[in-house]
Amino acid sequence: MTGVRCMLMRGGTSKGAYFLAGDLPADPAERDDLLLRIMGTPDPRQIDGLGGAQPVTSKVAIVSAATGDSHDVDYLFLQLGVEEPTVSDRQTCGNLLAGVGQFAVERGLVAAGPERTSVRVRLLNTGSIAVATFPTPRGEVDYRGGTAISGVPGTAAPVELDFTGTEGSVCGSLLPTGHVRDDVGGLEVSCVDNGMPVVVARAADLGISGYEPAAELAADTALAARIDALRTEAGKLMGLGDVGGSSVPKTTLVAAPRDGGAICTRTFIPVKPHPSIGVLGAVSVVTAVLLDGAVGSELLVVPPAGAPVEVEHPSGKLAVAIEFDGPRVRRSTILRTARKLFDGTVFPRS
Repeated sequence: MTGVRCMLMRGGTSKGAYFLAGDLPADPAERDDLLLRIMGTPDPRQIDGLGGAQPVTSKVAIVSAATGDSHDVDYLFLQLGVEEPTVSDRQTCGNLLAGVGQFAVERGLVAAGPERTSVRVRLLNTGSIAVATFPTPRGEVDYRGGTAISGVPGTAAPVELDFTGTEGSVCGSLLPTGHVRDDVGGLEVSCVDNGMPVVVARAADLGISGYEPAAELAADTALAARIDALRTEAGKLMGLGDVGGSSVPKTTLVAAPRDGGAICTRTFIPVKPHPSIGVLGAVSVVTAVLLDGAVGSELLVVPPAGAPVEVEHPSGKLAVAIEFDGPRVRRSTILRTARKLFDGTVFPRS
């Protein structure tokens, strides 16, 4: 049996398999078939592969050296299905991004600095650039640290993710429908793309409080059907076409905060509840509720000037800082952590 060189990493609140592009087949169809067999898809348990039986643990990062001077490495994100044999590149993943810089250093694509290293990453799914900065004492990646993030036990080294050029990176504009607020199937929504296409709606408008645990939401089949209908229609309005087999747009239901944050969220991928919230999904949601007249803006508890917006989610909070230049988004910053779980050879299902 032929194995493939692989590093399994936790990035933020996700977990995925990281590969050098050169270690995978160049043909996309052959590559995707291999990755499905590595991940153990299709199978609701993914018992015969690396997958963890949920979308946030069925992810792949493919990294290669950059060919130009504008950035250091290229990062392609692939979302693999769990029960269905699907591989999607229609979105990126800011959580797995938190481990891309360290992976690049460990694989020799980027030289480490004496104390800290910043890696400029081009997100191939969207074309935008992110800068990941993390500790490299004595020129080596150190995953240990005292930073805690909600949804992950323990602490690890901080990873600062600084995003630019994410506005409209998937749909072509920050407001893909051309409006701050739309009516989709009788529901008021705001459709925003600041690195991740997201449909924002009030939780109350779908008959829930917005404070339910993810497991309770997962058992609500009627809610899942409404979420699917909402995102399908909104996807057309956002210029994404038929999104039936895609994980975008994400749907985030918002409610007033109740744990000291600025806004409370429940996110679905595409109809399964997210145990927390994605990095760029959070960036798009915060961007939305900061816009005058957007759905959910009336629920936002505006933080003090200069302070980040704390997004409440089922596992805790995520702080997002957005800088506007007039009506345009200048940059977004989020703090994450990452950890190497194993580095070695993975053997795909035959």
